[in-house]
Amino acid sequence: MNSHSYRAALVTGASSGIGRAVASRLAKEGLHVYALGRDAGALDSLAQEGNVTPIVIDLRDTSGLRELFERVEIDVVVNNAGLLPALSRFDECATDDIDAMVDINLRAPLRLAHMALNGMMKRRRGHLFFIGSSAGRFPHPNTAVYGATKAAISMFCDSLRCDLLGSKVRVTEIAPGRVQTNLYRTALGEQGANEKLYEAYRSIQPEDIAELVATAIKLPDSVDLSRMEVFPTDQAPGGSQIVSVK
Repeated sequence: MNSHSYRAALVTGASSGIGRAVASRLAKEGLHVYALGRDAGALDSLAQEGNVTPIVIDLRDTSGLRELFERVEIDVVVNNAGLLPALSRFDECATDDIDAMVDINLRAPLRLAHMALNGMMKRRRGHLFFIGSSAGRFPHPNTAVYGATKAAISMFCDSLRCDLLGSKVRVTEIAPGRVQTNLYRTALGEQGANEKLYEAYRSIQPEDIAELVATAIKLPDSVDLSRMEVFPTDQAPGGSQIVSVK
C-alpha cells in the first residue's frame, strides 16, 4: 500500500460514520483493521468485508486494549470516536455529559496514543491520526465542552510532534467542519439533524475523510501531513454575534 509497509491499523468509533468509512477504506488498501465500537451488529457487518477484526468496547475504559498492542504491531491508529450528547449552554449541561465528553473525546485518544507509541518508537514507524473538529479551532455556541476537548486534542497533536521528532512516527490531525454522521443525530435526533444540518446544503461525507486518511498514509515517510482543516464548500467558520441587553 505504501513505502512504510504498514500492516495493521486500529480505528475507534468504527460502528458508523467516519470510523466505519476509514476502517473500510484501510481494509481495502490492504491493512488488517481492528475496528472498535459499541455496536456489535454494525461491527460484524463491517467485518464481512474482510480484513477486519471487530472489537466491542466502551472507550471509557481502555485498559483491555493493552494486551492487543503488546501482541500485535499496530502501525496506524485512527482516534475517531467522539461524543456530543446534547447541544446546550454550558450552565445547562449535565455533569455526566461533561465527564463523558472528556473521557471519550480526550482521555481515550491520549491513552491509546500512549499505548501505541510504546511499539511505534521501538519499530521507528507508525502514524497516529486524531479526528478533531472545527469546534476545536473556532468557537461555537452550545458546544463549549465538546469544543474544549477538541481544542485540547489539537494542541496535543502540535506538542506530540515536538516530542516525536526523529522517531519517524507521524501525527496527523483532521479537523472537519460539518460531516454527515451520527454525531449530530445523537444531539438533535434523526429528523432534527436532517432538517437543521443536512437538507439545506451539501455536507462532507464520511468517505471524504477516509480518502484524506488514505492519502496521508501514502505520502513518503519524509512528509507528515500535520493538520487538515476540511469544510463543506457551503460552510465557512467565523462571524460575530451581538446581543442587546435590557
